[in-house]
Amino acid sequence: MKKLDELVNIARSVAWGAADILQSYYRGDPNAGVLNVQEKKDGPVTAADIAVNAYILDQLQTVLDNQEFGYLSEETYKFHLGEHGQSPLPQHWVWIIDPVDGTRDFIDKTGEYAIHIALVCDGRPMAAVVAWPEAQKLYYATKNGGAFVENRDGLPRQLKVSQRSAIADLSLVVSRTHRDERFNKLLQQLPCQNQLAVGSIGCKIATIVEQKADVYIALSGKSAPKDWDLAAPELILTEAGGQFTHFDGTLLRYNQGDVNQWGGLLASNGHCHSELCHKAQKILAKIDSH
Repeated sequence: MKKLDELVNIARSVAWGAADILQSYYRGDPNAGVLNVQEKKDGPVTAADIAVNAYILDQLQTVLDNQEFGYLSEETYKFHLGEHGQSPLPQHWVWIIDPVDGTRDFIDKTGEYAIHIALVCDGRPMAAVVAWPEAQKLYYATKNGGAFVENRDGLPRQLKVSQRSAIADLSLVVSRTHRDERFNKLLQQLPCQNQLAVGSIGCKIATIVEQKADVYIALSGKSAPKDWDLAAPELILTEAGGQFTHFDGTLLRYNQGDVNQWGGLLASNGHCHSELCHKAQKILAKIDSH
């Protein structure tokens, strides 16, 4: 098998190509075709999601051996896993792909949408790319190899999370939407109240590794973040020195059959991680007891 560095380089090249396709739809380029927004149970899907998904899968599968890798993507997972998706893909190495993370932001033209490509081995991320087309930035990481950002000139810069360590000084990156009452109550009672609203999860984690924010929290309600929302951002954050766990401190695992990541998840610069997890659990227990 190719080395991780080679694999992440392939994914970087594919992600820049995917960014070009997305931007042609975003700008309304007549050659891109109609966006054709469809509202689905898990959120909107557009012609751009489908075109970019096909492009990424085609590019990866052309370069790589199909037998060695599984492919789990937002637009095709039901075809591979069945409608209820309760069996993991059998391969040890699986590409997990989100062609447009933040489709709602893409449609609403906030500019805060991203492309996620992660490679996991036995459920844990080993290589990751998050492209933020409107910022002209691409974030990437390999396990134990550090996290980097590059722009179109390809000159990489190593990423490190902030050193902010006083809990009240930490800045929380939050969604503009996707917030139910229980989650809002949790946010209101946390000791860090500085908030920055950003769209896609990939863009949120980018703001943490760029030291503009320090903490991101996800809490499942009727739905939950999916494998493809989190696998690539997680590795980029942890390789930049941060932490990303469930509230109980356990690591996230991917390609487990159920693509939903249920419960409470916390991503941070690592300095107050366990304290924040503990506080979030206590606050939720109180909320749920009323």
